Amino acid sequence: MANIDTIVFDFGGVLIDWNPRHVFRQLFEDEDKMEWFLSNVCTDEWNVQQDKGRLLKEGTALLKASHPAEHHALIEAYYGRWEEMLKGEISETVEILHELRKTYKVYGLTNWSAETFPIAQQRFPFLQVFDGIVVSGEEKLIKPDPAIFHLLTERYGLKPEHSVFIDDNSKNVAAARTIGFEAIQFTTADELRSRLRELKLL
Repeated sequence: MANIDTIVFDFGGVLIDWNPRHVFRQLFEDEDKMEWFLSNVCTDEWNVQQDKGRLLKEGTALLKASHPAEHHALIEAYYGRWEEMLKGEISETVEILHELRKTYKVYGLTNWSAETFPIAQQRFPFLQVFDGIVVSGEEKLIKPDPAIFHLLTERYGLKPEHSVFIDDNSKNVAAARTIGFEAIQFTTADELRSRLRELKLL
């Protein structure tokens, strides 16, 4: 793929090990009860609204208003202890990032709250190597909405047909492909490295 000049990375689940279970396993003795809570109270769908720009305090208040008091302390812990959900960088993928940036432009496109992203920026020095980053919470747009991909390409002058997009979410990968990106669904760093070698990018 000699015409590829740009690599676009998702962050959570690809370069950064973010997972609410890193906190809630400390708060629940029973794994099944924890999974019920994360599936029915502090859900992915609720968290996505904060990633889309809703204020953390607003999201927390709305959730507390719609659930019994027995859940309130756990709901508050979601963003109150959010930094503990960042277990660390996924070092093998960060190594691939550093290898790629020697040859290609690298950009970030992440679903992330505008209020919490600065915490990640301070904690993970590798985020400084990107040529540009689009954060959903800052833009009030979120993957897999094609609009956020178009915003990325227009802001930085990227051509999708000359770009590779890497994300662990299948819906985001599918959306990128409809726009013209060569898109890779991330599973493990080893599989990513293998796929990039197949494409002759590493």
